[in-house]
Amino acid sequence: QRMVSSMSKLLLINDLAGYGKVALSAMIPILSHMQYEVCSLPTALVSNTLDYGKFEILETTSYMKNTLQVWDALGFQFDAVSTGFIVSRPQTELVRDFCRAQKAKGRRIFTDPIMGDEGKLYNGIGEETVALMRELIATADYIVPNYTEATYLAGVPYQCGGTTREELYALADKLHTLGAESVLITSARMLVDGGWEPIACVVGYDAAADQHFILPYEELPVRFPGTGDIFSAVFMGHILRGDALKTAAQAAMQTVSKMLTQNADNQDKYKGIPLETCLEDVVL
Repeated sequence: QRMVSSMSKLLLINDLAGYGKVALSAMIPILSHMQYEVCSLPTALVSNTLDYGKFEILETTSYMKNTLQVWDALGFQFDAVSTGFIVSRPQTELVRDFCRAQKAKGRRIFTDPIMGDEGKLYNGIGEETVALMRELIATADYIVPNYTEATYLAGVPYQCGGTTREELYALADKLHTLGAESVLITSARMLVDGGWEPIACVVGYDAAADQHFILPYEELPVRFPGTGDIFSAVFMGHILRGDALKTAAQAAMQTVSKMLTQNADNQDKYKGIPLETCLEDVVL
């Protein structure tokens, strides 16, 4: 188990659910467990995970703006910034400008462009959000879109039946040309020669090594909200320790797989994985 040389201070910009382990509630325990000092800037307060179908959301843009000014006046510094769910246009512009300024100071920027899944954008997210998210990923050192988000960002059609290795690599390259350094596309489906069924995989483009890779995995027949946030947190923790993109992605995949297996029989899956009971599953 490697420890961080000096405790890195991370800023997570994401929403905070009152009931359920997603976004900040999922990422903070994991990165704290990995020995990072974790700070947070909530983009919205959400009553519970959206899976319940009824929820209350309070957008926090003016709070965020004022908080960043206060932190600046107090001289607070962060070693890395991670961005997740962003609610509105003014908020996206605020986060984009902050990330640009942080990157100029040499801080590392991680972006999970949360916009949609299974070929569709989430409710309330339109083409304007996609355009703004393109500007945000242009400031990022690492982006972790799922396959749906990757196709929207790149402006290419979503292939529900799976796609070839070459097309997946071309998709990663397209996101890299939009300005993102390294790219990791999750929940992609690759058609393998001679096979009818596409295989689930994570696609990577490692900018430091100028290399592509595909990491296949077995899909588990269980769904929890927040698994993408768990993936992002473990991935970020490993990258900041100096691990290569592929190693960090494998650690994140193994962690999610172990946690899904351990919690497969949980009664209420809508509230996400109870992280406090399975931090030992985090691949360190």
